Amino acid sequence: MRLFIFTLIFFKFFSTANANSIYYLTKIPNLQIYNLAAINGIKYLKAEKPFKVGIVKNNVQCDRPNINDIEKKFKIIKKNLDIYEKNFLNKINLRYVVLCENLKVADIKTAGVPNIAVKTLIIDIKSDPKFFERSIHHELFHMVEDSYETLFPQNKWNEFNNSNFQYAECSTCSNRSNLSLVKKSNGFLTEYSMSTASEDMAEVFSFLMTDKANLSKIILKDSVLNNKVNFIVTETKKIDNNFKFNE
Repeated sequence: MRLFIFTLIFFKFFSTANANSIYYLTKIPNLQIYNLAAINGIKYLKAEKPFKVGIVKNNVQCDRPNINDIEKKFKIIKKNLDIYEKNFLNKINLRYVVLCENLKVADIKTAGVPNIAVKTLIIDIKSDPKFFERSIHHELFHMVEDSYETLFPQNKWNEFNNSNFQYAECSTCSNRSNLSLVKKSNGFLTEYSMSTASEDMAEVFSFLMTDKANLSKIILKDSVLNNKVNFIVTETKKIDNNFKFNE
Protein backbone atom coordinates (compact mmCIF):
# COMPACT_ATOMS: atom_id res chain seq x y z
CA MET A 1 0.00 0.00 0.00
CA ARG A 2 2.79 2.43 0.90
CA LEU A 3 4.55 1.61 -2.37
CA PHE A 4 1.35 2.31 -4.31
CA ILE A 5 0.87 5.68 -2.58
CA PHE A 6 4.52 6.64 -3.17
CA THR A 7 4.25 5.69 -6.85
CA LEU A 8 1.04 7.70 -7.24
CA ILE A 9 2.60 10.77 -5.61
CA PHE A 10 5.74 10.41 -7.75
CA PHE A 11 3.85 10.32 -11.04
CA LYS A 12 1.59 13.20 -10.02
CA PHE A 13 4.64 15.29 -9.14
CA PHE A 14 6.45 14.25 -12.32
CA SER A 15 3.47 15.20 -14.51
CA THR A 16 3.14 18.61 -12.83
CA ALA A 17 6.87 19.30 -13.13
CA ASN A 18 6.78 18.21 -16.75
CA ALA A 19 3.83 20.50 -17.51
CA ASN A 20 5.63 23.39 -15.83
CA SER A 21 8.75 22.71 -17.90
CA ILE A 22 6.74 22.67 -21.13
CA TYR A 23 5.11 25.99 -20.24
CA TYR A 24 8.51 27.49 -19.40
CA LEU A 25 9.84 26.45 -22.82
CA THR A 26 6.85 27.23 -25.04
CA LYS A 27 4.95 29.86 -23.03
CA ILE A 28 1.78 27.88 -23.85
CA PRO A 29 -0.31 26.48 -20.97
CA ASN A 30 -2.18 23.17 -20.81
CA LEU A 31 0.20 21.10 -22.95
CA GLN A 32 1.31 17.50 -22.60
CA ILE A 33 3.98 15.48 -24.35
CA TYR A 34 2.62 13.46 -27.27
CA ASN A 35 5.74 12.11 -29.01
CA LEU A 36 9.47 12.59 -28.49
CA ALA A 37 10.75 9.96 -30.92
CA ALA A 38 11.39 12.08 -34.04
CA ILE A 39 14.89 11.54 -35.43
CA ASN A 40 15.27 15.26 -36.20
CA GLY A 41 14.63 16.23 -32.59
CA ILE A 42 11.14 17.73 -32.90
CA LYS A 43 9.15 17.41 -29.68
CA TYR A 44 5.44 16.90 -30.39
CA LEU A 45 3.07 18.27 -27.76
CA LYS A 46 -0.72 18.21 -27.55
CA ALA A 47 -3.23 20.53 -25.96
CA GLU A 48 -4.69 18.85 -22.88
CA LYS A 49 -7.10 21.77 -22.43
CA PRO A 50 -8.03 24.81 -24.55
CA PHE A 51 -5.46 27.59 -24.35
CA LYS A 52 -5.12 31.28 -25.12
CA VAL A 53 -1.76 32.95 -25.65
CA GLY A 54 -0.33 35.99 -27.39
CA ILE A 55 1.30 39.33 -26.85
CA VAL A 56 -1.92 41.19 -27.67
CA LYS A 57 -4.82 40.17 -25.39
CA ASN A 58 -4.25 36.41 -25.77
CA ASN A 59 -5.14 36.65 -29.46
CA VAL A 60 -4.02 33.08 -30.29
CA GLN A 61 -6.41 30.39 -29.12
CA CYS A 62 -6.87 26.69 -29.75
CA ASP A 63 -8.93 23.79 -28.42
CA ARG A 64 -8.07 20.36 -27.11
CA PRO A 65 -7.99 17.87 -30.01
CA ASN A 66 -9.72 14.51 -30.02
CA ILE A 67 -7.12 11.78 -29.45
CA ASN A 68 -8.48 9.77 -32.42
CA ASP A 69 -8.06 12.79 -34.67
CA ILE A 70 -4.47 13.23 -33.49
CA GLU A 71 -3.66 9.60 -34.24
CA LYS A 72 -5.08 9.96 -37.75
CA LYS A 73 -3.19 13.15 -38.54
CA PHE A 74 0.07 12.53 -36.69
CA LYS A 75 1.47 10.15 -39.31
CA ILE A 76 0.89 12.81 -41.97
CA ILE A 77 2.44 15.56 -39.87
CA LYS A 78 5.47 13.48 -38.92
CA LYS A 79 5.99 12.26 -42.50
CA ASN A 80 6.13 15.85 -43.73
CA LEU A 81 8.34 17.19 -40.93
CA ASP A 82 10.70 14.20 -41.02
CA ILE A 83 11.90 15.61 -44.36
CA TYR A 84 13.78 18.33 -42.47
CA GLU A 85 17.11 17.48 -40.86
CA LYS A 86 17.87 18.45 -37.28
CA ASN A 87 20.62 20.88 -38.27
CA PHE A 88 18.25 22.86 -40.51
CA LEU A 89 15.49 22.91 -37.88
CA ASN A 90 17.96 24.25 -35.32
CA LYS A 91 18.92 27.02 -37.72
CA ILE A 92 15.31 28.11 -38.27
CA ASN A 93 14.47 27.84 -34.56
CA LEU A 94 11.92 25.01 -34.67
CA ARG A 95 11.93 22.53 -31.80
CA TYR A 96 8.35 22.10 -30.60
CA VAL A 97 5.19 21.30 -32.56
CA VAL A 98 1.89 21.77 -30.74
CA LEU A 99 -1.15 19.81 -31.91
CA CYS A 100 -4.60 21.26 -31.28
CA GLU A 101 -7.77 22.11 -33.19
CA ASN A 102 -9.90 25.13 -34.03
CA LEU A 103 -6.83 27.36 -34.09
CA LYS A 104 -7.56 31.07 -34.39
CA VAL A 105 -5.62 34.32 -34.38
CA ALA A 106 -7.77 37.30 -33.44
CA ASP A 107 -10.83 35.09 -34.05
CA ILE A 108 -9.69 34.30 -37.61
CA LYS A 109 -9.14 30.61 -38.36
CA THR A 110 -5.65 29.60 -39.42
CA ALA A 111 -3.80 26.37 -40.18
CA GLY A 112 -0.74 27.21 -38.11
CA VAL A 113 1.00 29.74 -35.91
CA PRO A 114 4.82 29.88 -35.95
CA ASN A 115 6.84 31.56 -33.20
CA ILE A 116 10.65 31.51 -33.45
CA ALA A 117 11.01 33.23 -30.06
CA VAL A 118 9.88 30.03 -28.33
CA LYS A 119 10.88 27.70 -31.19
CA THR A 120 7.30 26.51 -31.56
CA LEU A 121 4.88 25.79 -34.38
CA ILE A 122 1.20 25.35 -33.50
CA ILE A 123 -0.72 23.18 -35.98
CA ASP A 124 -4.49 22.85 -36.30
CA ILE A 125 -4.99 19.15 -36.99
CA LYS A 126 -8.52 19.84 -38.25
CA SER A 127 -7.57 22.40 -40.89
CA ASP A 128 -8.70 21.76 -44.48
CA PRO A 129 -7.50 18.21 -45.34
CA LYS A 130 -7.19 19.15 -49.03
CA PHE A 131 -4.34 21.55 -48.23
CA PHE A 132 -3.18 20.07 -44.92
CA GLU A 133 0.25 18.83 -46.01
CA ARG A 134 1.05 22.00 -47.93
CA SER A 135 0.02 24.11 -44.95
CA ILE A 136 2.62 22.39 -42.75
CA HIS A 137 5.44 23.50 -45.06
CA HIS A 138 3.82 26.90 -45.61
CA GLU A 139 3.82 27.64 -41.87
CA LEU A 140 7.33 26.25 -41.45
CA PHE A 141 8.58 28.66 -44.09
CA HIS A 142 7.38 31.57 -42.00
CA MET A 143 9.88 30.36 -39.39
CA VAL A 144 12.55 30.28 -42.10
CA GLU A 145 11.70 33.82 -43.15
CA ASP A 146 11.44 35.14 -39.60
CA SER A 147 14.81 33.61 -38.70
CA TYR A 148 16.55 34.99 -41.81
CA GLU A 149 14.77 38.20 -42.76
CA THR A 150 17.80 39.59 -44.60
CA LEU A 151 17.75 36.64 -47.01
CA PHE A 152 14.10 37.17 -47.93
CA PRO A 153 13.57 40.95 -48.29
CA GLN A 154 10.07 41.75 -49.44
CA ASN A 155 11.19 44.67 -51.62
CA LYS A 156 13.36 42.27 -53.62
CA TRP A 157 10.45 39.83 -53.95
CA ASN A 158 8.13 42.61 -55.12
CA GLU A 159 10.45 43.27 -58.06
CA PHE A 160 9.57 39.87 -59.54
CA ASN A 161 5.94 40.89 -60.07
CA ASN A 162 4.37 43.02 -62.76
CA SER A 163 4.84 46.68 -61.86
CA ASN A 164 1.05 47.15 -61.79
CA PHE A 165 0.54 44.48 -59.13
CA GLN A 166 0.22 45.40 -55.47
CA TYR A 167 -0.06 43.14 -52.41
CA ALA A 168 -2.44 43.91 -49.54
CA GLU A 169 -1.08 45.45 -46.34
CA CYS A 170 -1.65 42.17 -44.48
CA SER A 171 -2.96 38.69 -45.26
CA THR A 172 -6.10 39.25 -43.20
CA CYS A 173 -6.66 42.61 -44.93
CA SER A 174 -7.21 40.77 -48.18
CA ASN A 175 -10.09 38.66 -49.52
CA ARG A 176 -7.58 36.60 -51.51
CA SER A 177 -7.80 33.42 -49.45
CA ASN A 178 -8.27 30.50 -51.85
CA LEU A 179 -5.47 27.92 -51.58
CA SER A 180 -6.32 26.02 -54.76
CA LEU A 181 -3.85 26.06 -57.62
CA VAL A 182 -4.98 28.77 -60.04
CA LYS A 183 -5.72 27.80 -63.64
CA LYS A 184 -3.57 30.63 -65.05
CA SER A 185 -0.54 31.33 -62.91
CA ASN A 186 0.52 34.80 -64.10
CA GLY A 187 3.27 34.84 -61.51
CA PHE A 188 1.22 33.28 -58.69
CA LEU A 189 0.36 29.74 -57.69
CA THR A 190 -2.77 30.40 -55.65
CA GLU A 191 -5.10 33.28 -54.91
CA TYR A 192 -3.66 33.38 -51.39
CA SER A 193 -0.22 33.96 -52.93
CA MET A 194 -1.51 37.34 -54.03
CA SER A 195 -2.31 38.54 -50.49
CA THR A 196 1.20 39.50 -49.27
CA ALA A 197 4.81 38.94 -50.29
CA SER A 198 5.39 36.77 -47.22
CA GLU A 199 2.43 34.50 -48.02
CA ASP A 200 3.53 34.35 -51.65
CA MET A 201 6.98 33.13 -50.61
CA ALA A 202 5.47 30.57 -48.24
CA GLU A 203 3.18 29.25 -50.97
CA VAL A 204 6.09 28.80 -53.38
CA PHE A 205 8.06 27.00 -50.67
CA SER A 206 5.11 24.74 -49.85
CA PHE A 207 4.79 23.64 -53.49
CA LEU A 208 8.54 23.02 -53.68
CA MET A 209 8.18 20.66 -50.71
CA THR A 210 4.99 18.87 -51.78
CA ASP A 211 4.45 19.19 -55.54
CA LYS A 212 7.80 19.92 -57.15
CA ALA A 213 7.04 17.91 -60.31
CA ASN A 214 3.90 19.90 -61.10
CA LEU A 215 5.63 23.15 -60.14
CA SER A 216 8.44 22.41 -62.61
CA LYS A 217 5.89 22.21 -65.43
CA ILE A 218 4.23 25.47 -64.43
CA ILE A 219 7.41 27.54 -64.30
CA LEU A 220 8.33 26.48 -67.84
CA LYS A 221 5.53 28.79 -69.01
CA ASP A 222 5.81 31.44 -66.33
CA SER A 223 9.06 33.40 -66.08
CA VAL A 224 7.91 35.34 -63.01
CA LEU A 225 7.23 32.16 -61.07
CA ASN A 226 10.47 30.69 -62.35
CA ASN A 227 12.34 33.66 -60.84
CA LYS A 228 10.48 33.26 -57.57
CA VAL A 229 11.25 29.55 -57.35
CA ASN A 230 14.93 30.13 -58.09
CA PHE A 231 15.03 32.84 -55.43
CA ILE A 232 13.51 30.60 -52.73
CA VAL A 233 15.84 27.73 -53.62
CA THR A 234 18.96 29.92 -53.70
CA GLU A 235 18.27 31.75 -50.44
CA THR A 236 17.23 28.60 -48.56
CA LYS A 237 20.46 26.92 -49.63
CA LYS A 238 22.35 29.83 -48.06
CA ILE A 239 20.92 28.77 -44.70
CA ASP A 240 21.97 25.16 -45.21
CA ASN A 241 23.75 24.08 -48.36
CA ASN A 242 22.72 20.46 -47.69
CA PHE A 243 19.02 21.32 -47.67
CA LYS A 244 17.02 19.23 -50.12
CA PHE A 245 13.67 20.16 -51.56
CA ASN A 246 11.30 17.20 -51.71
CA GLU A 247 11.17 15.40 -55.05
